[in-house]
Amino acid sequence: MTQISADQVRRLRETTGAGMMDCKRALQEADGDLDRAVELLRQKGLASAAKRAGRSAEQGRIEAYIHFNHTVGVLVEVNCETDFVANTDEFGQLAKDIALHIASPAAPRWVSREDVPAEVVERERAIYEAQARELGKPEQVTAKIVEGKLETFFKETVLLDQPFIKDDSKTIRQLLDELSAKVGEKIAVRRFVRYRLGEEVD
Repeated sequence: MTQISADQVRRLRETTGAGMMDCKRALQEADGDLDRAVELLRQKGLASAAKRAGRSAEQGRIEAYIHFNHTVGVLVEVNCETDFVANTDEFGQLAKDIALHIASPAAPRWVSREDVPAEVVERERAIYEAQARELGKPEQVTAKIVEGKLETFFKETVLLDQPFIKDDSKTIRQLLDELSAKVGEKIAVRRFVRYRLGEEVD
């Protein structure tokens, strides 16, 4: 299998607006050929999300979920471009599914990687570097270990990177991209709040 670099994935994401894992898969399928990868994403309806990335999504809905035993509650704002899409059953189901996911033990802390404070990322990186050094690995191996652990950290704490609890073959980002491709509108999670009974308040 062709080795795909993080820079190749970044460039394809910037070109298409598709999700990171979708970009990586497309590049692997295209043997690293960027133009072919763009074609593959367009065929799947994922690249068109790029055209919508800069558009305004101010419609949508706020969805609530309260766990059956009343110990966990969630409010989430999911946005789209028109109230027509916001009022469809599919959009409503998407919002409900995302609220349910946030209430689950996945318990994301941030919507996207960009929302994670830089100091948190640096603190995690420092911890992983110290752990890797303890193993006495060469510098280049240490760097790979650190990046791998950071990827795991993001998947555990960032909503868009998490595997969907109802279907762990896709991430929340892919869930949004699929409906976005279907309805032809930008769809995004703007914010959420999750309460757990008795937890400490930040």
